[in-house]
Amino acid sequence: MNALKIAKKMETDAIQFYTEAAEKTGYPAGKKMFETIRKDEQRHLEIVVNLMKGMDFHVEDVHPLKNIKTVFEEMKDEMMDKVEATTDDLEAFKIGMQMEKEGLEFYKKLMAEATSDKEKDLYQKLINEEEQHYNIFANTYDFLKDTGNWFMWEEYSIVEG
Repeated sequence: MNALKIAKKMETDAIQFYTEAAEKTGYPAGKKMFETIRKDEQRHLEIVVNLMKGMDFHVEDVHPLKNIKTVFEEMKDEMMDKVEATTDDLEAFKIGMQMEKEGLEFYKKLMAEATSDKEKDLYQKLINEEEQHYNIFANTYDFLKDTGNWFMWEEYSIVEG
């Protein structure tokens, strides 16, 4: 199987996983997060398919962290309620982290093998997005697993005693 067919399969699998994860998660911000990242993966799939067809493609600059920040700003009230993540929710975020890590490594390999500047630019942008997706999932996983400790470290609280 050639590299672009593998990329197509990876993106298709990611879309399916994030769609199912959004449907199953009980955490409202998590649902929106999975839906937002699924849209990114759909855009990746369209780019890969166009590349496979030899069609010209345009790679826009997308910043998943900004999109997720908007999700969190819109849902801040719900997020501040006591979060009770299920084991399934946490597992979905762990799987998401693994999928993004694999995608990141795969696109790094493709970038190293790319022959044109346009392909290298494409893979670099995909790498950047996959890194941001990974960080989003890792941070959310940490938040859901131990909300109090997350606030202490992520918000740099000072522990007074």
